Amino acid sequence: MECSRASPTRVLSLWTLLLGSINIAGLRPGSSVRAESLDAIKVSAVSGGDAVLPCDTRSPQPPDALLLVVWYKNDVPIYSYDGRVKGPSAHWADDVLAGRARWNPSNSHSSSSSLRIRDVLATDRALYRCRVDFKVSPTRNHKIVLDVIELPEKPKIFDELDKEVVGVAGPYIEDTSLKLTCVVSGGKPMPRLRWWRDDKVIATLEPIDDGSRLSLLELRIPKLTREYYEAVYTCTADNTMQVPPLRVNVQIQLYLRPLLVEILAREQPISVGVEAELACRAVGARPPAIITWLLDDKQMIATGVQKNSEDKNETVSFLRWTPRMEHDGRVITCRASHMKLEHTTLETTMTLNLHYVPIVVLQLGSKLNPNDIEEGDDVYFECVVRANPPAYKVVWEHNGQLMTHNQRAGVIAGSAHLALQGVSREQAGKYACTASNVEGDGRSQSVILQVIYKPVCTNTMTAIVGAAFNEAAKVTCEVDAFPPPKNFQWTLNNSLGTVELEPGKFTIDSAGRSILTYIPTTEADYGSLACRATNLAGQQINPCRYTLLPAVRPDPPFNCTAQNLTDDSAELRCLPGYDGGLHTIYFVEAWEAGTLIANASTPTPIWKLRGLGSGKALKLIFYAHNARGRSEVTTLRVHTLSRLALHTEAKTINSGSMDASWALGIVAGTGGTLAAVAVIALLARRRHHRPLQYEAPIQTVKAYKGTIQSNNHSPMQPDDKNPDVVPLGKDYNCTRDLERPPEPPPYGGVVSPPVGSSRSTHSLQQHEVRSNTPHTPNTPASDAQSIGTLAEDRRSVTSGTLSRRREVVTTRTPLLANARESCV
Repeated sequence: MECSRASPTRVLSLWTLLLGSINIAGLRPGSSVRAESLDAIKVSAVSGGDAVLPCDTRSPQPPDALLLVVWYKNDVPIYSYDGRVKGPSAHWADDVLAGRARWNPSNSHSSSSSLRIRDVLATDRALYRCRVDFKVSPTRNHKIVLDVIELPEKPKIFDELDKEVVGVAGPYIEDTSLKLTCVVSGGKPMPRLRWWRDDKVIATLEPIDDGSRLSLLELRIPKLTREYYEAVYTCTADNTMQVPPLRVNVQIQLYLRPLLVEILAREQPISVGVEAELACRAVGARPPAIITWLLDDKQMIATGVQKNSEDKNETVSFLRWTPRMEHDGRVITCRASHMKLEHTTLETTMTLNLHYVPIVVLQLGSKLNPNDIEEGDDVYFECVVRANPPAYKVVWEHNGQLMTHNQRAGVIAGSAHLALQGVSREQAGKYACTASNVEGDGRSQSVILQVIYKPVCTNTMTAIVGAAFNEAAKVTCEVDAFPPPKNFQWTLNNSLGTVELEPGKFTIDSAGRSILTYIPTTEADYGSLACRATNLAGQQINPCRYTLLPAVRPDPPFNCTAQNLTDDSAELRCLPGYDGGLHTIYFVEAWEAGTLIANASTPTPIWKLRGLGSGKALKLIFYAHNARGRSEVTTLRVHTLSRLALHTEAKTINSGSMDASWALGIVAGTGGTLAAVAVIALLARRRHHRPLQYEAPIQTVKAYKGTIQSNNHSPMQPDDKNPDVVPLGKDYNCTRDLERPPEPPPYGGVVSPPVGSSRSTHSLQQHEVRSNTPHTPNTPASDAQSIGTLAEDRRSVTSGTLSRRREVVTTRTPLLANARESCV
């Protein structure tokens, strides 16, 4: 906003006209206007800041109106405000103000009026008068004395050589003197100078107006001790309370000699042949001390750079070296010196007393033959220890385990000897002794104690071995013995008695195991096998036993449940049935409307299927497979969870699109009906086929399977009351020339046998089965139908539970006539 400007002559003429208007407004002709004179008000302002000159424009008579405000500087008008004029033209300012002044009339927020002058200059110092004219009330005059304070320049600090000090003074040598001078130029009125340290005033210079316009204040310290190191002093200058004092800081730097030097590790032992680290600490030096190491006046090389503390008061030097035995008794010196100060070196020494870890040697008793120690003999060891300082304890170890003194058990452990009374085979192994002193633990080399004992079975449980007619079965006999056995004896015990097997039927490998290759050809070849080994200590007392049973196909898994069903996966778990005496793999298949969508195989009946899809009604088929073939199946029906989907539909659909939707729905419904009819026909056809079983001797199989099922299966109701039992049709015949049972789908892990080889062993190989990639069974139509005939479990409508089904087993008994078969 620009103010209008006019000459003083025009202002006076305007003022004359104003007085005439006042007379016209109500004063009597010939009367004079009385001007009110007040005492002057003192206002202070800092050069470069703002000055506020108050002026009361309130009328004694409230209805009265403000007509004109005129400001005078030393009786010269410099600013006016015309209350009768609206807008910027109501303000006028002289060139001396140069746009720095602005009239602030009173309002609802402020009851007083004032003239604000920005960027105050030294020339603004003067006597100001504010004249206020009202329409009715008499004229008022207010006097204001403006005092402009000129700030001094920023203080400067000089040393003894009249050299300006910026930030840091020195460094000074410890115990010398110091003089610093604070110099301030200018300022009106003259400034006050003060020296500070830690918020405390050290020295003060009061304002002195001697016309020099220069103020000086000295700081003297006669002796610089350590307490002045890095001390901060501040010089301030101020001549008004309106602004903070001007200040400058200076820090005192000193050269300090070291006060202390010590070897931190001088009380710790040093070991021969072990790298040791010594630390030497110097305290009090500024700058940090230089540390050197000497061994009998010969300088040693320190490791790395010296480390200083955060406050630089401490310096640590590290020495790493590997002492030898000839260093024992020699002197190590740590010396701390100052890089600037002479005759300030400190040093400390340490005499080496070298220690070492005990050297331990373990020896078997001198009168014992290490190759002829049998069970029941007395054995003793001797532990020879050499150590400095002497060992304070000796412990004994057997195969890595600490031994304790136990005289009742025949173990007598001392500090130098170990005696074993009536040694047993369990006490054979590695023995060692460990001696300890303040340097550490010294362990001897292990001494192996060999105790000769008769063979014993590694596995004390009776193993079950499955073997098929005219097929070789391998039985491994593994024993624990020392020395390893050289001879084995195999016997077969059955209803005909005990028969020793020929040596040609078994071999002995390098590990001391005997492997029997056994081929049963008749029912009498099954029974209990026994294996005995013989070494230098004698023949095995308790033989290793094996039960030899006919190898058959496994029973299917049962009690199958689905856990953690999601919209795309399921965790499945079953209980395993009898494995037929052979290694068994368990399979699961997921079918939807006759399509295989996922499968998996595991060594245990636990699976996790993925990629099943959401909202699917699935039929799960479980079965087992070993070298003799595949078991029957167990089924389970599950539903995967459905995903919630958001669909946005248009509000208006034209008639043409509605007709197309109806036509598409009719076609889809017709296709679904045809598919359902086809599925029903396929299921009806499958009921005419049943899975066939592997033929095996019925007496042995039923006896062993009965034992397994009695332990794993809960009691079942009679089969005639089971709604899921599939009765044998009248046309069902048991014949000798039975077809091979259907094989599992081609997972890559099951190798199907050649067609027609009814007695060949089914081999199962381990391959990765990806459950996310469904496979379609590659079997003939008849086999595909027979897979699920008896395996399909029907869910009860009322209870929703799966029913048990009758097992159909076809067996052949060689002891009976060839033409007779037994169907169970």
